[in-house]
This record gives sequence, C-alpha cells and structure tokens, in this order.
Amino acid sequence: MIITIDPSITESLPDFNVIPLIMDVTVENSAKIAGLIANYEQKIAEEYSLEDVLNIPLIKEARDGYKKLGKDPSRYRLAVESLYRRIVKGNSLYQINNVVDAGNILSLETVRSTAVMDYDKIQGDVIIRKGTEADDYIGIGRGKLNVSNIPVYVDEQGPFGSTTSDSPRTQIGPETKRIFLMIICFSRVLLEEHRNFAISLFQEYANGENIKTVDVKKASGKE
Repeated sequence: MIITIDPSITESLPDFNVIPLIMDVTVENSAKIAGLIANYEQKIAEEYSLEDVLNIPLIKEARDGYKKLGKDPSRYRLAVESLYRRIVKGNSLYQINNVVDAGNILSLETVRSTAVMDYDKIQGDVIIRKGTEADDYIGIGRGKLNVSNIPVYVDEQGPFGSTTSDSPRTQIGPETKRIFLMIICFSRVLLEEHRNFAISLFQEYANGENIKTVDVKKASGKE
C-alpha cells in the first residue's frame, strides 16, 4: 500500500501529513481498556469547557485547516473535536471494542482525528484528497454526509473515510485481524511522539504485532 496526499489538499495545506500504521490486532471487548477511558473522560471534563475546546492548539489548527479547504468547521466538526465536546458535555464515550476504543484514546491523547480501519476491507493504494459534491459518503451512525471540501480517504472503490466521520465499509468488527491506522496531522509537530504513543497503546490494549509504517508521498499539482 502507498498513500498519496493529493494537491487538492496540499495546495491549501502544505504541511498536511498523516501518521500511517498497519498492524495485526486481537479484537476483544472493552473491559481491559475501560479504566483508561474513564481516566481520560474525567481529566478532560475537569480541564475544559466547550469554549476551551475550540482553542486547544491542535484542534484550532485543524479547524483553521477546514476553513482553508472551504469547509465550516462548526457545521462539520472534526472527529477529535466531537469527542472532546461529547466528554465536556458530560457524556461518556461509546465503548465498542478494544480496538475502536484505543482509537478514541489515541485521538484524545494526540488531539488529532484518527482513523482505525479494517485493512483487509481496503482495496489497493490510498489517495487522500479534498472531497467533492459528487462523493457518495455514509458516516457510521450518521447517514449520508456532505464531505465536500474536507479530507477524504479513497481506495479503488471510492471514499472509505474522512476527518469528520469513519464509514461502515471499513469499520472494525469481530472478524478484523489487521488494521490500517492513520493519525491526521494538519502540521508537522509531534509526529514521532504521536507515532510512538500509537504503537505502545495498541501493543498494550490490542495485542498489536507485525507493525509496519506505510509510505506517504505528496503528489505535485504541476505533474
């Protein structure tokens, strides 16, 4: 697999990048990770108000990135902002399974939108490009979404993920044996630190093994 970041993203956001990993995992219930989730929920609820969330540096830079791409970040919120807002409002996170839950913890810790997907449900190489009005996109639990002007992840079959919502086509299930994980970065800060945290988190809570980094290239709009 090769990941290509399309000029439709980089022309507006030259520092846009992703931290991509492939690994084998074991999907189990949420019992092992439940205590960690509770700790993050308590810490975030005590530390932030809704207004504060908008000014967390990495959330603010991602919201600014949406604006540069032509999307209103208050109408189509980044996945990480939605997680923070849910907790600050006093609601617990949904606990699905250890792999999905670890993805949520990864997003809360890095303050970046993350995508944790079933690798074997992705066909071919991946292009990250700006969504269009023609994209037919279904979000998990959200129905059809307008993903125009936000980053979408596209394989041979079409869009399978976005920075606002994952899609059912590549979601994690009991049958998942291998995952494709991406941390979405609107700047180049903390890339190595966040990659290392992701690896240690999934090793501890999802039996992550055979971990590989995926090549990322940025296509030139002049080619």
